Amino acid sequence: MSDASKGLSLYNTLTRTKERFVPIDPRNVRMYVCGPTVYDFAHIGNARPAIVFDVLFRLLRHLYGESHVTYVRNITDVDDKINARALRDFGGEIAAGKLSLNDAIRKVTEKTADQYHKDVAALGCLQPTFEPRATEFVAPRADGKADMLSLIRQLIERGHAYVAGGEVLFDTASMPDYGELSKRNLDEQQAGARIAVDAHKKNPGDFVLWKLSTPEEPGWESPWGRGRPGWHIECSAMSAAYLGEIFDIHGGGLDLIFPHHENEIAQSRCAHGTKVMANVWMHNGFLQVEGQKMSKSLGNFFSIHELLETETFGGRKWPGEVLRLAMLMTHYREPIDFSVRKLEEAENTLRKWKRAADLAPAASTDLPTGVVEALSDDLATYAAFQGLTQLASEAGDAGGEKAAASLKAALAFLGFDVGAAKVDETAVAKAIAKRLEFIAAKNWAEADRIRDELLAQGVQLKDGKNPATGERVTTWEIKR
Repeated sequence: MSDASKGLSLYNTLTRTKERFVPIDPRNVRMYVCGPTVYDFAHIGNARPAIVFDVLFRLLRHLYGESHVTYVRNITDVDDKINARALRDFGGEIAAGKLSLNDAIRKVTEKTADQYHKDVAALGCLQPTFEPRATEFVAPRADGKADMLSLIRQLIERGHAYVAGGEVLFDTASMPDYGELSKRNLDEQQAGARIAVDAHKKNPGDFVLWKLSTPEEPGWESPWGRGRPGWHIECSAMSAAYLGEIFDIHGGGLDLIFPHHENEIAQSRCAHGTKVMANVWMHNGFLQVEGQKMSKSLGNFFSIHELLETETFGGRKWPGEVLRLAMLMTHYREPIDFSVRKLEEAENTLRKWKRAADLAPAASTDLPTGVVEALSDDLATYAAFQGLTQLASEAGDAGGEKAAASLKAALAFLGFDVGAAKVDETAVAKAIAKRLEFIAAKNWAEADRIRDELLAQGVQLKDGKNPATGERVTTWEIKR
């Protein structure tokens, strides 16, 4: 364990304060982060927690040792949205008896989960230690790990859940401090004020642990009838299965504080009889696109895949590491305005860092102390990036190879590629052809703009003439 770990502090949503992080067991630091519901390709908002908690995972491994950190990020593959998507995409085959709903659901979730893995890998994220699927933790398991049906049974036996209206519901009134995470008092949750109150509920805030399935819906046999789990119980089971009844860190987006994380806490604590579920709760801030809430109706809803592979945002594709840096340039707890300008700024910054890092033949074996200290202050990425910019400046000075080597090590640690430069040759060829059209039309301003944009990307153009025909030709080379 690194001595620097003594200085790690994290903002705890549960206490609303930044606290010194003290793991339950320094030889087994445990973190759970809510992963995607795989009914569709992950959108850019889903990228933020994946990137933020990847940085924390990297930091924890540096401070405590790679083998001493367990990171669990789940996949929710049972959900009513998934059922609806399966019916939408395969309804004809299901109706014709060519495909069962369960098989259709598997087709939807496998495709979207595979794409999610490709997307987050392109964003520079490490694989978590474990990535459980919800469907694998509904019924009791042969390996004895926690499961949803057993947790629900425990909640009923302990007087925290009841059966009514064909559902098993959590009794929020049975938990005196329910609402501690979100600071929502049960008395403030008036019937009908925020949620539809079903007649069979004891309290308006009571939530579903188990609901019955129709013959056409996916389901598992249970003591309460063939059905499927509520959303919240899934994470309680999967976190307990791999991390135990109490673990160190639980993360996710700000939008999950209520009701999801609040209800996770209620289920887990009441089922296990513990005072806490996780000691530290961390949440990343909201994301807007070009100053507006992301919405399909506004036309500003983008999947990670679209940003990486199509020219739908800013008229071009964006490298995964540029998306990564753009996300990290804003502190994880603050709201972020995801914009073309921010991506361009991230791209230019990353290019300058890489040019400086290339002045060293190899990365240093030690990370810059200032970068580690900045990240240890509640993931202060902005301060860490100031340190990288300073190293880039020093790398250009006489004897700057040590600074360049440190910069290269820091970039690799933060998930950025420090290998050979990669250039989209097809895109460069298109840009050169367009520039030649502007030159032919004597539109020098636009021709210069394209030349400057390519140079900013590390591509230097050289104009000349074909000696045989006298025709203008343009060649290029990489100049980081």
